[in-house]
This record gives sequence, structure tokens and C-alpha cells, in this order.
Amino acid sequence: MIALLAALALNVSVVSECYVEEVNYDDLVYMALHHCKNAKSEEINEDVLWDLVEAEIRYGVPEDLRGMLLAAACLESGYNIRAEGDHRFSPTGKPKAIGIFQMWGWWETSKWGYGIDRTNHLQASDAYMRHIVRMVKKTRKRCGFKTQEKQWVAGWVTAIRSPKKGGRCYEKPNHYSLLKKWHRYIKNTPTPCGC
Repeated sequence: MIALLAALALNVSVVSECYVEEVNYDDLVYMALHHCKNAKSEEINEDVLWDLVEAEIRYGVPEDLRGMLLAAACLESGYNIRAEGDHRFSPTGKPKAIGIFQMWGWWETSKWGYGIDRTNHLQASDAYMRHIVRMVKKTRKRCGFKTQEKQWVAGWVTAIRSPKKGGRCYEKPNHYSLLKKWHRYIKNTPTPCGC
């Protein structure tokens, strides 16, 4: 009590610290801008990040997996919508993986894929989420997980990796560890509390 009165007498404000319980998209976009080792923050188009957030919201990504598209795009392309990769799989050296999520050519076909332009991040994020949601429905039956997070993680890894006999129920995408790292950082970093 004496310390409080002394602080008030000296006109010093007492600031307490709070920790967030729920990760929000403002914090996740900040993490994407400043904690993606594959990108330089000054070269990132923040509008692209918010477009990815909008895709997640549209598809109802569970709270524990908020930022999954941001983490995936960070690791795949460093948020470069024109990124090219997987040259080693092509006999001519041409890139097999293109765009923000490093999608292969089958994504562009209407017969087997989603009929998208892989360099269009809006189309790519929508197709990526549609594919994950489709796989969540399949893995829910196959894997028998009860929690929404486990169902989505199984769907996510099944969506981005090649088919495997027996499925991928107990695997996780590499993007998932980055996403969880961001969530821990946000939840463990104190912020000033409001009055």
C-alpha cells in the first residue's frame, strides 16, 4: 500500500502485464512479417498476408490452427507469389512447384485439381483451403480423432503430401511446428494491461 501511495505521489504509473489466451490474426500477421526466416519483412506485401487470413476465416479454421496459411506460405515461398521450386524433379530443370504454396501442376487442371492459376495467391489460398477441408472429412473417418485440431492437422498433412497406404493420421506438416512456435511466442509475450 505504501509503495502504491509513493508511486502515485511521484506521478509514476503502475503498469501490470497481461498474457493473451486467444491468438488473434493481428498478432499472427505481425509474426509473419517479422518472424519468417524465409522472407525479408521489407519485401513482404502485407495485403497478401491479410488475403490469406481472409481465406482461413472463410473456411472456419479452428482457433488452435489460426495462421496455418501464413506458416505454410512462410516456409514454402517466403510469401513470394511467383516463387519457383522443385527443379530437381524435372528432367528439363523447369520448376515443378510454383506460387506462394509451391503447388505442382495438377492444381491447375480442372479434371484432377482445382483449375487455378498457381501464381494468383487468392486462387491458390482458396484451393489450398478447399483441399484441406476435403481431406479433413476423409481423415475424420479414417483416423477417428475426436478433437477438431487433430482432425484438421491430419487433413492438412494428407492434403499437402502424396498419398500413402494407411494414411497419414499420425504425421504433422512441417508448417505446423512453425505455427505452434508463433502461437507460443504470442501467448508467452506479456503486453500492458488496460485499466
